[in-house]
Amino acid sequence: MSFGLLTALLSAAAPEAWSLPAARPCSAEEVRDLTADATTPFRLSCRATLTLDQSVSRPVLIEGAEASGAGLDCGGGRLGRPGVPTTTRSPTVAVWSRRIAVDVWSRPTDIRIANCHIHGAVRVWGMGADGSYDDLRASSRTARHIQTAQDAAPRQVALDQVTIEGTGSIPLYVGPGVTRLSLTRSTLTGRSASTAVYLDAESADNRIENNRIAVRTTREAVAVDGSAHNLITGNQIELGGRGGVFLYRNCGERGVIRHQTPSDNRITDNLFTGAARLRPRLVVVGAREGRRSYCGADRGYPFGSSLDDGDGATGNVVARNLNR
Repeated sequence: MSFGLLTALLSAAAPEAWSLPAARPCSAEEVRDLTADATTPFRLSCRATLTLDQSVSRPVLIEGAEASGAGLDCGGGRLGRPGVPTTTRSPTVAVWSRRIAVDVWSRPTDIRIANCHIHGAVRVWGMGADGSYDDLRASSRTARHIQTAQDAAPRQVALDQVTIEGTGSIPLYVGPGVTRLSLTRSTLTGRSASTAVYLDAESADNRIENNRIAVRTTREAVAVDGSAHNLITGNQIELGGRGGVFLYRNCGERGVIRHQTPSDNRITDNLFTGAARLRPRLVVVGAREGRRSYCGADRGYPFGSSLDDGDGATGNVVARNLNR
């Protein structure tokens, strides 16, 4: 076994013992590469601080434990290419885990993105980041799936004072098992073919606080899909006639059993504008309750949504939200 693989295995097994290998200033050469006019992703494994006259046109990839501690402060400048559509597989900023062995993942932690105008999308993803749901499906058929997914996913990703201008795909997607992500003092605009923010299954302890969310969506603004213990507070959410914050569990989608319920979330002190007049759905707890054609795709196991297609949303606090 190589030293690099051994280090990654130890990091995956004992995250509390991680050092932060990318917690160093980027060199001048690395900054030149980051800001070069290119279309291939730049692997960020350092902390870059840019000035307003510097921009980043190429995608940024923050992947694996070796990227832990990485950061990007754009100084108010641009990240991404204005108007160019992004897809789920080619986001503007990707914070991804990488599988290094069977059931062993190398994940980044302690990432900070600040003061950037991001054109496109940010995706934070652990298990399944390679585009295949095989690992998620297999893991979901075990009783320890919540912990396994969380151990495999990025942790402590901070987005502060950023603008994400959506160009089609979800502006901020928080993938299965991601924990302790924060979006603070930021603005989400542009358009999305889905939601503005998506908190996916088995993610937890994330914080969406003091933001303006004004994305033209085809669905609700914020989806909490089998995600728990999140704080969504102090946000101004412009609905454009769509729904606000929906809590549910997307039972059986792609054959993946959802173990965690959308429970113990706090959705407080948000200001909603532009709600539908006849049916202003601001916060909906238990938005699906199994009403999807694919809910039967995860049958046969004695836990999670395989056992019960219901949302199971309990212990949520919904208070002091205003509709204007």
